[in-house]
Amino acid sequence: MSNRAIIATASAPQAIGPYSQGTKVGNTVWISGQIPLDPHSMEMVTGDIATEAERVFQNLLAVAEAAGGTLDDAVKINISLTDLGDFDAVNAVMAGHFNDPYPARACVQVAALPKGARIEVEAILAL
Repeated sequence: MSNRAIIATASAPQAIGPYSQGTKVGNTVWISGQIPLDPHSMEMVTGDIATEAERVFQNLLAVAEAAGGTLDDAVKINISLTDLGDFDAVNAVMAGHFNDPYPARACVQVAALPKGARIEVEAILAL
């Protein structure tokens, strides 16, 4: 695909597998799932779920900015949690990173996530 651009930034964790941080085609950006990895140390952030979620949304923002956008350009967010009991805390963190009108969203509980993460979030942006 000649119109596909790979999005990469040192401000977000490097891919830990055979994928890109993001891909842009036209004005649409797909941001790969982000877990609470510190982009500089590549170590998992520790703390409560709000601390982990904050790191995840900072990582998403870094990729969005590298693509020329912000999280307010998000049209769809997918959240995976290992415990839906964390739903309210993650909602509170998410609310601090988005402005109304909010993107569409799905939130599901999963059995496990990479590196033992409790949260992973991916996004689709329309620039």
